[in-house]
Amino acid sequence: MYLGKQTGSFLAAAALLTSLFLGGCGSQEEPQAGKAQVKAMKVLQQDTPVAYNYPGHLQGKEEVQVHARVSGSVLEKYFNGGDYVYAGQPLYKLDSRQYETAVISAQAELSKAETNLRHAQEELSRYEVLWKDRAVSEQTLTDKRADVDGNKATVAATQAAVRKAQENLDDTIVYAPMSGRVSVDDVAVGTYATAGTTKLVTVGTMDPVDVQFSVSETEYLNLLAEAMETGEDIRHDNTPLPKIKINLSNGKEYPFEGNIVTADRALSTNAGSLTIKATIPNPQGILLPGMFVQVHLVGVKTTNALLVPQRAVQQLLDESFVLVVGADGKSVSKNVKLGEKVGSYYIIEKGLDPTDVVIVEGLTTLRAGQDIEVTTVTPEEMGFSTTESTEITDKS
Repeated sequence: MYLGKQTGSFLAAAALLTSLFLGGCGSQEEPQAGKAQVKAMKVLQQDTPVAYNYPGHLQGKEEVQVHARVSGSVLEKYFNGGDYVYAGQPLYKLDSRQYETAVISAQAELSKAETNLRHAQEELSRYEVLWKDRAVSEQTLTDKRADVDGNKATVAATQAAVRKAQENLDDTIVYAPMSGRVSVDDVAVGTYATAGTTKLVTVGTMDPVDVQFSVSETEYLNLLAEAMETGEDIRHDNTPLPKIKINLSNGKEYPFEGNIVTADRALSTNAGSLTIKATIPNPQGILLPGMFVQVHLVGVKTTNALLVPQRAVQQLLDESFVLVVGADGKSVSKNVKLGEKVGSYYIIEKGLDPTDVVIVEGLTTLRAGQDIEVTTVTPEEMGFSTTESTEITDKS
């Protein structure tokens, strides 16, 4: 009896614990996931200055290779390589002996031709008197007139020969065709210079200098977009073009601005780019032709650009997207096409509306379609700025 009571009590207690355990499991509910805490701001829409950066190189504004007009050995040189010379300044003297002889010979031929002409003219005068008395035939008079005309032509030809011989003699002194600095690869005394072939030296202007660089087709159209929108005539070089600034190879910014002066008539077939040439002052002679520089276009702006903070943009493979606040309080993913970087922002070329609110913080584990609790922030609160960075988009 005693054992039976113990056994019954044990079974009753076990049944009670089992019922309590099963009842508790049946009434337990799955905990509800909390909303993701995020910060978001409205897309900015405003006229935005954009800076472009291109590799470029410097060229002399005017650069001339000096060649001798006549052939001969260089006897004297009147400058040192790297000197600044002035237009009309003598640079070289060539051996002139053969040209002096040619002048003397041509002058002798001219004297002979002039003598023959005078003799023919005197004979014509006598025959004209005889013709009045009909002492000579008309044919004889005609022949004498022809002799005079022929001698006049000979005199004219020999006069031209004298001028040519004198010019050749004068050309044995080679003068600077323009003011500028001469190169150091000049020929030495004793060199035989062949007319029109041997480069004696190069002379180039130093102030201003040209800057040449290339832009893509898209960037070229963007540069003209503002003018086209305002209805300006872009066919007759009336389009206002941006200024340029340059950084030298040591990274320092050159203090003067330049002006775009010309663009090529067509895009490069191979690269699909347009060659542009600008002019920049060089009063101190710091810039040298052949230098490589970084060219910055300044004063370029994108009208009504849509801006989102760079930190809001996520990238996966070749796709860029942002998460925005949906109307139902959930996060929504939108694919976007990125433009230039402007300070803390990207310009969005496609994929967003001006009314979109972009999530800028809390993105680490956030997924599209997730419930979110939004705290609206301003660019100032987040430290975003279109001018906080002086870095320029590299288009090279």
